Amino acid sequence: MFIDRAKIVVKGGDGGHGCVSFRREKFIPKGGPDGGDGGKGGSVYFRVDPSVDTLLDFSGRHIWEAQNGQPGEGKNKHGADGQDLIIPVPPGTLVYDDERNLLLADLDQEGMQVCIARGGRGGKGNKAFATSVRQTPRYAQKGKPGQMRNLRLELKLIADVGLAGMPNAGKSTLISRCSKARPKIADYPFTTLSPVLGIVELSGFRRFVMADIPGLIEGAHKGAGLGHDFLRHIERTRILVHLLDILPTDHSDPIANYHTIRKELELYSPKLLEKPEVIVLNKIDLDPDRTLVKEYTERLPGEKPILAVSAVTGEGIAELNELLWSLGKGKTYESGRD
Repeated sequence: MFIDRAKIVVKGGDGGHGCVSFRREKFIPKGGPDGGDGGKGGSVYFRVDPSVDTLLDFSGRHIWEAQNGQPGEGKNKHGADGQDLIIPVPPGTLVYDDERNLLLADLDQEGMQVCIARGGRGGKGNKAFATSVRQTPRYAQKGKPGQMRNLRLELKLIADVGLAGMPNAGKSTLISRCSKARPKIADYPFTTLSPVLGIVELSGFRRFVMADIPGLIEGAHKGAGLGHDFLRHIERTRILVHLLDILPTDHSDPIANYHTIRKELELYSPKLLEKPEVIVLNKIDLDPDRTLVKEYTERLPGEKPILAVSAVTGEGIAELNELLWSLGKGKTYESGRD
C-alpha cells in the first residue's frame, strides 16, 4: 500500500527527577547530601532510509515517544539517560509542524538525520544545592518534560523523470518497458492509483529514476478523476515526459488533450511548466504509415523535443531513454523538423 501522507505526534523523553538523599555510614554522623542527578530524556530523530519507500509505518501508529530519563539515586548515582528514538523515513519526506503549518525539514538526502523533538533535561539532586550556608538541602530539582510536536508528514518522490498524461495514454506500459517496474496495466482508465518508481538502466553503467503518476483529466484541480493529489510527486523531477495517445479510445483530439494537461499542471504549480518537457507520441504501432505522427508533430510546439514510440513493441524506447539522459545532463536538443 502506498501511503504518502500521515499525521503523528512525537514526544521527547522526560528528564529524570533529582534525588534527595543523605549519606548514612557507620561512625560518620554528619554525612551530608548525596542525591544524584536525573538522566536526560531521549530525543526523537528522523533519518532518511532509502530502503523505506512509503509512510505506511505511520498509518497504524500515531504517537512516537523517546525513552524517559531515569531518576537519580543516593550515593551520588546519576540516573541513566533515556534512549533516543530514531525513526526511518523515505527520501523526499517533508516534515511540517501541523499546528503552525510550518515546514521543519525537507529530508531529501540519503543518510540525512534531524532532531525533531528534544528530550527533557534531568533534574539536579540535592547535593548540587549544598552550600557552606545551606549544608543539608532537603529538596531536589524535577526533570524537564520532553518536547512534544504535532507533525504532518508528506512524501514527494525523488526522481529524475516524471511521466504525465491522460489516463490510458500508456504511461504504465512505458515505465514497465523502460525499467523493471511492474505497475498494473489494463485496457481501462485509472489503472494506476498510486505513484510508481522505476530505475532505467542504460549502457555504460548509466541510470536514472522515472516516476509514473496516475492520469490527469480536465477538471482535476476541482477533484475530477483522482484530482491533483499525486502531482507533488513530479515536483522534484528535472524532466517531464508528456505522453500522448495518438488514437485515444474516447476519440478525443490528442493535441487538445496535451493543452488540457498543461493547463492542469499550471493550475497546480506554474513551476511545473518551467521544467524541460519531452513530448512522446505513443502507440505508433497503430499508425503504420505514420500519417497521424506527422500531423500531430506539425501541430505541437516546435521548440520541444517530440518522439514517436510504441510502449508495446518497444520501438523508439532506446532513443527516448538516450534523449532523457542527455537532457538530464544539461545538453540541448536540436529539433529535426524543417
